[in-house]
Amino acid sequence: MVGGSDGQAPPDATELKRRRKSPRLAAARAEEAEASEAEAAAEPGAGPGPEGSLEGDERPFGNPDSLTRPPIKACRAAGSSSYNFLQESPVKEKAKVYDSNEPEKPAGHRPNFYTPLKGRSKFQDQPTIRKQSQPLAKKDGELQRGFCKIWTLLLVALISVPLVYVLWSGIPSLLSGTLSSRDTQVLQEFRARMKKLKNTYQSQDPNLWKRTHVFLEKHLNASHLHVEPAILLFTAGQEAEKALRCLSYEIADAFAFSQNAATIKINGADKAILDSDTVKLEVDNELSSGFSEGKKVAVVHRFDLLPAGSTLIFYKYCDHENAAFKDVALLLTVLLDEHSLRRSLTLQEVEEKVRDFLWAKFTSSDVPSSYNSMDTDKLSGLWSRISHLVLPVWPEKDLPVEGCA
Repeated sequence: MVGGSDGQAPPDATELKRRRKSPRLAAARAEEAEASEAEAAAEPGAGPGPEGSLEGDERPFGNPDSLTRPPIKACRAAGSSSYNFLQESPVKEKAKVYDSNEPEKPAGHRPNFYTPLKGRSKFQDQPTIRKQSQPLAKKDGELQRGFCKIWTLLLVALISVPLVYVLWSGIPSLLSGTLSSRDTQVLQEFRARMKKLKNTYQSQDPNLWKRTHVFLEKHLNASHLHVEPAILLFTAGQEAEKALRCLSYEIADAFAFSQNAATIKINGADKAILDSDTVKLEVDNELSSGFSEGKKVAVVHRFDLLPAGSTLIFYKYCDHENAAFKDVALLLTVLLDEHSLRRSLTLQEVEEKVRDFLWAKFTSSDVPSSYNSMDTDKLSGLWSRISHLVLPVWPEKDLPVEGCA
């Protein structure tokens, strides 16, 4: 009978199955098999042939070389009396030995799969947490730097805007400070003369003095950039012809004398019968040479008597942007056909009356052929240049003869 070294009968199939399932029993059997093979190899004549012979029912499980091989398991199939010997793999044997060394766990025990994860979250996941925290820290740093830049720009703006305003408002004052002595002297002289004229011409409307003061003083202030000349147009009825002539001359003299300059005086009545081209050339020469010599103001009395075509020369001197001389003043007078002007007229109504009069004067078909060079379009352009300020003049009593003859 085949059995272990103690000669016991082999267990039945149920016992073999139960033992085969237990890792500890398998390990014990392996140890017993190794021990029995060692004893058999130690006894003389245990092997077949020259080493010895077998005794009784013993059957050899291998030769001496089998000591280094894995143990052989014997099993019997159900319903059969023969045994099959199976050689186990060394890897499986090592796994069984490892299982036999593990402590025995209770039947209801279940492995805790969460414990390793908790331990890993503390130690193994720390680099991952640090990697995740690094981008967050970087973003926080960028946000802080962005806020710092915004606040810095706001502070710079809050400081620079008032500073620029102070500097910008201070530059004109600095310029006026350097020129204050001359400007003050010029303005004082002009105001003194205008005050004297106001006392002389007491019948004039207060708007005439106020608007004339403001309009001409802008050109007397050297700190202001002059972009165009000062153009004034005075008008009156037939009864105020002397007042119109004298007042326009004296206002021009006040403007010129305050700047130590002279006045250019042109009388339209002296040129009324001349050829239009000739008058145009004469007016151009008088204005150009006078302003070039330093004269600051020109009076064109009886502008309405000039030949129509000759008045186009004033495009050159009265243009809004391209005037030949921009730091000068031109005073024009127009004497209407009406005997007198009503004092109830507004400035807008006075301007419209003068415009209609010049249209009828310069574009009528009854005028000589020298007027043919003027048309409605040209007159419209000329009117837009000379009608900056239109002021009426009323008749005066007891005017002095000297100074306006």
